[in-house]
Amino acid sequence: MSQQHNSGRAPGAMPFHKYKAFEPIRLADREWPNRVLDKAPRWCSVDLRDGNQALIDPMNVDEKLRMWDLLLEIGFAEIEVGFPAASQPDFDFIRRIIDEDRIPDGVSIQVLCQAREELIERSVEALQGAPSVIFHLYNSTSELQRRVVFGMDRQGIVDLAVQGTELVREGLANFDSDVTFEYSPESFTGTELDFAAQICTAVADTWGATPDKPMIINLPSTVEMATPNIYADQIEWFCRHFERRDSAVISLHTHNDRGTGVAATELGLMAGADRVEGTLFGNGERTGNCDIVTVAMNLFSQGVDPTLDFRAMPRIRETVQQVNKLAIPERHPYAGELVFTAFSGSHQDAIRKGMAAVKFDEWEVPYLPIDPADVGSSYKETVRVNSQSGKGGVGFLLEEHYGVSLPREILVEFSSEVQQMSERLDREIKTDEIFDTLIATYSETRGPYRLVDYDLLSGKSNDQRCVAKVEVSDNQVTVDGEGSGPIEAFVNALVETLNEPLSIADYHEHALGTGSDAKAICILAIDNEDGSRCFGIGVSRNTITASLHAIISAMNRRWALSG
Repeated sequence: MSQQHNSGRAPGAMPFHKYKAFEPIRLADREWPNRVLDKAPRWCSVDLRDGNQALIDPMNVDEKLRMWDLLLEIGFAEIEVGFPAASQPDFDFIRRIIDEDRIPDGVSIQVLCQAREELIERSVEALQGAPSVIFHLYNSTSELQRRVVFGMDRQGIVDLAVQGTELVREGLANFDSDVTFEYSPESFTGTELDFAAQICTAVADTWGATPDKPMIINLPSTVEMATPNIYADQIEWFCRHFERRDSAVISLHTHNDRGTGVAATELGLMAGADRVEGTLFGNGERTGNCDIVTVAMNLFSQGVDPTLDFRAMPRIRETVQQVNKLAIPERHPYAGELVFTAFSGSHQDAIRKGMAAVKFDEWEVPYLPIDPADVGSSYKETVRVNSQSGKGGVGFLLEEHYGVSLPREILVEFSSEVQQMSERLDREIKTDEIFDTLIATYSETRGPYRLVDYDLLSGKSNDQRCVAKVEVSDNQVTVDGEGSGPIEAFVNALVETLNEPLSIADYHEHALGTGSDAKAICILAIDNEDGSRCFGIGVSRNTITASLHAIISAMNRRWALSG
């Protein structure tokens, strides 16, 4: 009997027949799968160009300056600053950072330009006076674009690229700047590999690239058309067959149409590329660019110096959101507000135990691939409590925020209380609410017992004597007892006067805060006749007072539970 689909539609109802699978690359002896990334590539941020042109509201010059300053702070040495021939704000911004001497030593500004004479002239004008420039020329080379957009054959596309290269070389000939030429066969992923190698060789020959003065060959996944392994095969094939490989830096510029832009970049580096273009958090046209933050932090998590500084990740995230006017998802790798946060009880328990066991110089904590502190986050943010949480999360928050370590038995009991609270309120429970509920639950004043006052005196044989006034069911009585310490003396006084069994089974004391105003919290348990335990909590600036109040609280809770 066939199963009926919930949708009521027949299998294959979507028009999948309109699409065809990408032809794999015949590279039987591929080497990239066995390679390990052990160093960072050259990074180039394209936030000010590719990222900017993807914004609903493109940056104005002041916003561009704010992003520029952020990119410099992070440590980018190559920054694509705009498309000056196509945008007056881009032109004005480039002139401003040049004229106001805002380009630090060792930083190259990059401009993008199509292989058209008037656009090249305008781009050259924008770059006058810059100390170090990368001129990025491109034209589309894919079979689809040649056929549908340009109506040109292969030779016509090669001629366009060569003529554009000649114009750039002529335009930059009198520059005193350090000049690097970059060429992109746009839509590389849809270009026949032999043709990509042919046109890039022609451009390299025309420019005059040498091993001592290499150019940049950028191989963009302008549209992500296949799985990342195929892009890696394309890169490895190109690196093997490109005749001028020794005179070129191979650069990657992936997009994220299939959601694998980061993976394609990483595999492309394994396949032999030297350089990566991308944006902070992957902002770019359509589904975005390669997310440089993720690629760099992935290297960092493997013990590789990313050469970029993301220690102030929360501030970086905030700045990018303000400038781009786009939200960064809470679960964005390494940077999202919730990326280090666990709500699951089992995860919280494992994190809590891992944090207790972690070594200073060796990070190994379950569910946390990196130390949150390395990117400006706090250990305290790793755990938050809702109805899915358990004792580990509750215990972790109390330890991290208040220094209170609950014994396991009370932790199990109290976490159930917190879970019921979360279910009742249908929301996350904040840390201060957990602490307040702990005190309200276990510092029990409702009941027949209340400590009015006490005095500590010297007893016999170096014992401690405790004389206390205790209210019992509205009657005030004086209790008097001795013991090895004030707590034992108080317990003995209660037992002798009230004729009730009372035994302290567990005792923990913690400081709440520091300084002269700091309070002490005492957590203890008393045994019940059935073998169970009843917990009580006391809080006071005086540790002995806190302990005595905890005993009274435990007695009141035992009375309440027995009734």
